Amino acid sequence: MILNVAIFLAFLLPLQCAVIDNTPTRVETQIDIDMEIMGTLRPKSVSEISSSRWTLDCAGMDREHSDWRAVRGYIEPLGIARIRQQAGWARCEKDPGMYDFAWLDQCVFDARKMGVSVWVELSYGNPVYEGGGGRHLNAGFPQSEVALTAWDNWVRAIAEHYKGVVNDWCIWNEPNGADSGNTVQEATDFAIRTAETLRSVIPDAKIAAFALTYADPEWIGPFVQELQKRGKAHLFNTIAYHHYNHNPDEGYENVEKSRALVARYAPNLRLMQGEGGTQSEWCRNGALSNTFWTELTQAKYDLRRSLGDLGHGDDTEVFHICDLEYRAVKHHYGLVRYGLLKTAGQAEGYRVLKVKMAYYAIQNAVSVFNDSLECISPATTSSISDNKSVIYDWVDRTTGTPLAVFWDASAMPSNKSITRDAEVTIVAEALPNPVWVDLLTGNVYKIDPSRIRSAKGKTTYRVPVYDSPAFITSMDILTLDYSWFVREGKTMERARR
Repeated sequence: MILNVAIFLAFLLPLQCAVIDNTPTRVETQIDIDMEIMGTLRPKSVSEISSSRWTLDCAGMDREHSDWRAVRGYIEPLGIARIRQQAGWARCEKDPGMYDFAWLDQCVFDARKMGVSVWVELSYGNPVYEGGGGRHLNAGFPQSEVALTAWDNWVRAIAEHYKGVVNDWCIWNEPNGADSGNTVQEATDFAIRTAETLRSVIPDAKIAAFALTYADPEWIGPFVQELQKRGKAHLFNTIAYHHYNHNPDEGYENVEKSRALVARYAPNLRLMQGEGGTQSEWCRNGALSNTFWTELTQAKYDLRRSLGDLGHGDDTEVFHICDLEYRAVKHHYGLVRYGLLKTAGQAEGYRVLKVKMAYYAIQNAVSVFNDSLECISPATTSSISDNKSVIYDWVDRTTGTPLAVFWDASAMPSNKSITRDAEVTIVAEALPNPVWVDLLTGNVYKIDPSRIRSAKGKTTYRVPVYDSPAFITSMDILTLDYSWFVREGKTMERARR
């Protein structure tokens, strides 16, 4: 009897209820702002906004590094309307010719019920076939004719299974990995082969060619040239790249070089950031490991990476919804802490231990930087006096209200929140009800008239700047939580003045 109860409880463990803090103090830092606080950004779920340029990473379940049931309750409240999932040929086809999509179905169909679309990545080989490759990162493409035919059959089967449900696809994770042994020519042939199979079932599929380790011009250049030569560029919609740098504002020079090559040889394609983020504590393995990250530096990093991608004109992806257990992977040791959620390992049902600061920071960002705004890239209507900072222009699609977001981009995020004043100039008349917003905490501050001067169609605002994104706009276009004022006995009318 005791054993049966234990088994029952173990089954229920991943099905825990989500515990999310939606109060104005959900993120607290030591930042000290000498301005009047007007409220806090109110989080918005997927059902409240359209956030088509964001993707949330939920990959790794194909190798059982995490479990959908443990994290599903945290997806919709975050506000991101698309997730990345890896299909995992080896998990789908454990016996030749027999496909089991049940493990993937629980994610795909559950996400669709939430209003979240799924970007399915076709990755890794299958050791059940001779020459089929391995099921992990850098295992290389299937090589034998038997394995390649089996791959074609599986791609066709999964496309038929999700036709009408999944329209976004990606072909192979990090084929240019240093230990993969793949060449650009092999990867090109494999991508074309797979894309043709996909389109034979789903003609209007949106297909990303690869998810490269980074935007490598020496890989992307030969690829798009070969597509042009063979007349195959129409098979693809995007090229996805991963973006890992200790300073998240570095590496864009390779993105822009790659973009120029794509524009020259395959102008129908665009780039997208397909995996980016960092860990919340020191970890022995994984990208950006062996560095003393904290929850604060992770949150700053994820904000800067996401808004930097969007500011450069690319869609962005947040890696990862949860921490990942890589115990079964060669040269990996235990859990890696990239998650917006701190989670336990397989032995404890991958349960959620806590919601990290980065979850709320991304929730704040998505509540504002969604499809209600348009990014003007490159920035043309604003500037900042601080020479260590970057600035990006956005505009509200309905009202035309400008929004300028900026931060100190000179180094990797620090574990402190020390601000200095800078002057932000926007080519526009003075904003009605101007505010300075700290995206990390979500706190919204009034910009006092003493901090504003206007002349010749330009308005300059003296506001704080530090190594985490903040922005200037009109409070009129924001959705705020006014419970600060309820707690202090102030009125809603005063909050809006």
